[in-house]
Amino acid sequence: MAYPMKNRAARAGLPPGTLRRAVEQPAVPAVIRLLRYTADGVEERAVERLADCFADDSAAVTWIDVQGVDDTATLEAIGTHCGLHPLVLEDIQNTVQRPKVEDYDNYLFLVLRALDYHDDKERLASAQISLVLGRHFVITFQEHESAVLEPVRTRLLNSKGRFRSLGADYLAYALIDVVVDHYFVVLERFGNRIEEVESRLVLHGHPQSVPAIQRLKRDAILLRKTAWPLRELLNELRRGDNPFFQKATQVYLRDVYDHVIEIIDTVETFRDMLSGMLDIYLSSINNRTNEVMKILTVIATIFIPLTFITGVFGMNFKDMPILDYPWAFPATLLVMAGIAGGMLLFFRRKRWLGGFGRR
Repeated sequence: MAYPMKNRAARAGLPPGTLRRAVEQPAVPAVIRLLRYTADGVEERAVERLADCFADDSAAVTWIDVQGVDDTATLEAIGTHCGLHPLVLEDIQNTVQRPKVEDYDNYLFLVLRALDYHDDKERLASAQISLVLGRHFVITFQEHESAVLEPVRTRLLNSKGRFRSLGADYLAYALIDVVVDHYFVVLERFGNRIEEVESRLVLHGHPQSVPAIQRLKRDAILLRKTAWPLRELLNELRRGDNPFFQKATQVYLRDVYDHVIEIIDTVETFRDMLSGMLDIYLSSINNRTNEVMKILTVIATIFIPLTFITGVFGMNFKDMPILDYPWAFPATLLVMAGIAGGMLLFFRRKRWLGGFGRR
């Protein structure tokens, strides 16, 4: 389904930059994890006091991961310390944004969409990840606790120095890359689901497949709305005049851009497949109807001469030939059986029966 309009109506009429949670329920405190590293080592810990995140260490790269955006007080505190624009904070909390990049003088603000496909529910899920890139820090904001960024955390903790020796721009690239790479996992599951529904359509053409096709088409719309803005985002980041990404890192961004193009091509292929699946369903129904009508027509055609014979001998005339002969009845049955067998043989030779009557 398309992006939900959750809290758009609730924000109508409010001044720009106003923070307001999506649901009127008790706010869940944000979970904050800090990871600070240099080429020589890495430090990771949970944050209890927000002030601990902002130690003045220009030689280190700091990654602050905030999971949960309903905690307005935490967002305001981070925004105040890092000088984030109120509109940035509003976009972070309003988790219906399309992927985009905005260049503020001291930092870069990015919005990504993390996708996941739930096989049990047969639906696509989308969650917003906001990213703020500064000279020596990266702050990520996730809607809720999630493991989508864990591969990057694991690489940092297990790295022997190369990853840690690179700047905050490379960390931002790695986070973008892991989100985009997960799209391929989602597309594989989504493609498998399309193949299952398509096979069921071709073999059985069951009417229950129609709602499944509609769900897949809605998910394909969400995939398209997510993938195409990603192309614009990566195209903006890989430009040579971007001050936040070094030239060495822009090479990696071009690689992610190629992955996004591949994702878009796959999504468009899926959309074409889904557009034709209703035609497949209707064709399958017509084929089954034609097969049924063929069988009924064959049966009716065979019984036409048999009905004629029984109708003639069923007339109540006093003087009719062969009625007084004892062999008349079995002879008539043999003639009728011969007519039916001859017609079946004729239909078979004309290939009018198709698969009817064959094992």
